[in-house]
Amino acid sequence: NGRIPKSAAFISEILRQNGYNTFAIGKWHLAPANETTAAGPYERWPLGRGFDRFYGFLGGETNQYYPELVYDNHNTEPPATPEEGYHLTNDLTDKAIKFIMDQKSVNPDKPFFLYYAPGACHAPHHAPREFIDKYKGHFSQGWGKWRTEILERQKKMGVVPQGTELSPRPPWVQEWATLTDDEKKVFSRMMEVYAGFLEHTDYNIGRLIDYFKDTGMLDNTIIFLVSDNGASAEGGANGSINENLFFNGIPNSIEENLKALDDLGSPKTYNHYPWGWALAGNSPLKRWKREVHQGGICDPLIIHWPNGINDKGTIRKQYHHAIDIYPTILELLELDTPEEVNGYTQKPVEGTSLAYSLNAPETPTKKTSQYYEMIGSRAIWQDGWKAVTFHQPDQGIDFDEDQWELYKVSEDFSESHDLANEEPRKLRELIDLWWAEAGRYNVLPLDDRMIKRIPLPRPQASKEKSSYTLFAGAAPINETATVNTHNRSYAISADVEIPDDGAEGVVVAQGSKFGGFSLFIQDKHLKYVHNYVGLQEYEVSSDSELPTGRLHLGLEFHKNGENQGNASLFINEQKVGEGRIPKTCPNSYSLAGEGLAVGRDVGVEVSKSYKSPFKFTGNLKKVIIDIDGDGEVDAQTEFDRAMRQQ
Repeated sequence: NGRIPKSAAFISEILRQNGYNTFAIGKWHLAPANETTAAGPYERWPLGRGFDRFYGFLGGETNQYYPELVYDNHNTEPPATPEEGYHLTNDLTDKAIKFIMDQKSVNPDKPFFLYYAPGACHAPHHAPREFIDKYKGHFSQGWGKWRTEILERQKKMGVVPQGTELSPRPPWVQEWATLTDDEKKVFSRMMEVYAGFLEHTDYNIGRLIDYFKDTGMLDNTIIFLVSDNGASAEGGANGSINENLFFNGIPNSIEENLKALDDLGSPKTYNHYPWGWALAGNSPLKRWKREVHQGGICDPLIIHWPNGINDKGTIRKQYHHAIDIYPTILELLELDTPEEVNGYTQKPVEGTSLAYSLNAPETPTKKTSQYYEMIGSRAIWQDGWKAVTFHQPDQGIDFDEDQWELYKVSEDFSESHDLANEEPRKLRELIDLWWAEAGRYNVLPLDDRMIKRIPLPRPQASKEKSSYTLFAGAAPINETATVNTHNRSYAISADVEIPDDGAEGVVVAQGSKFGGFSLFIQDKHLKYVHNYVGLQEYEVSSDSELPTGRLHLGLEFHKNGENQGNASLFINEQKVGEGRIPKTCPNSYSLAGEGLAVGRDVGVEVSKSYKSPFKFTGNLKKVIIDIDGDGEVDAQTEFDRAMRQQ
């Protein structure tokens, strides 16, 4: 049901009970969407799972320049604007240092646990221009040549076995030589932006480590540095300057990408690179994020602890999984695994501590096996062997018909030589082991539904209604928890008071320049803008100026076709303007944050006519939105939206 049970306590809960201060910084994404509003419940927010302090975002991704921030248990605004130099990773690092500094100022002997998870390098790829421009021209040779160069560097560093081969390029990933000059120009710049984003992240990790060093804490601080999955191919073949196109089922075009070339990485784009760079980023491995070949699941782990590791700067080759970090921390801190936490009997710990490897680099791997499963794709590792199968979801394909592959990954790190036909007994043994492990760890029954899950009922923050009352000054509401105006008729009404010298500002807005709508007053006129996924703004304006005093404002949108309709504006029940909206956002306004807000436009503004927050300067207490009919969304794009934000 998408909820981590209390019988699986977080390491933060255990450490806090053992005298640690616990701080969470950055990405959370461990609470269901319907539980991430101001209505709670808060028990799955960081402070409900063992953390003393939190500063970050609750979803799977966020805008690096206009993030949807949460401070402890409440929404908050960024402390500066992009024009003032704001970037989320800088902000998160500042808060991490401050949380520790505050604690050490009072009790310098008290230990702390910091979970530091920046939004980088998840999409959108946002970075300061000076970091991006350092890489100008570095990737013009293309992803094919770059893959070869990466593998050679990896071999020299010893991070892959010397005999490792480059896995074949999948046929759907374009060969660089076949691209047009415009495609090469766009794709090269997209990778320059990503490289700058990565270096900027590295710079901030360095700031945090420098703080530990300057305060004398570094030598006795255990640092685990790890990524969460393989590189992402969710930018598709062409990459994107606006991921909301993808979320709404609208293809990205090279022409639109080329127009935004100089803006890539800036607040003007919400960008992602093409899948050719994801393949290169996973070199020399096969495939990518969301799949269980090595390219989707194999990540580097760096452990730094000068006071505890004697053999410094060397490489360990034992096989381990993310679940093994939890028991490792407990062993290194000489803490027992609790049988009960906060009144809940605990499940057995399923990971294997890797602490043995820190000072005994040649010790054989103590982990015996590890299963994997993702939307029907499956894999199992045991004693240097790996069986893996890719399953095409939603096609009604029987799981027994999937083609299993077999690799001896202890020798064939990149899964380049399938031994399924040569070692049928070993393959059968591993397949049987996968089913046994799947039964043991509650993976069954297998479910490969993706699009088919979308129309199914799911928990909501509140029951869907025909009328929604929203209050000025309240926290913005994420799109999954509020009124759905997609592909349906709706009406907006608001009672306002305009002072004698006039007023301006947003009455209600949702979304951003990448897609959304806004009802606002500007130049003494009532205006409505529907921003069609950043490609076009459709505006309707009142024919006459607004009078002063108490007014009843209204907007009626009448759907008269799929994702299209007419918009009419009203002042004191009199129609004062109307216009055609030929295209509306089919499925999504919000990428990350950009929630529905009354009296202001949060984050990136919806319309180029004003600059957010463009707060309403008159008197406004509430807005009412009435809806008509069932909102219809495309199941495929809605699923892609959910998966892309992981």
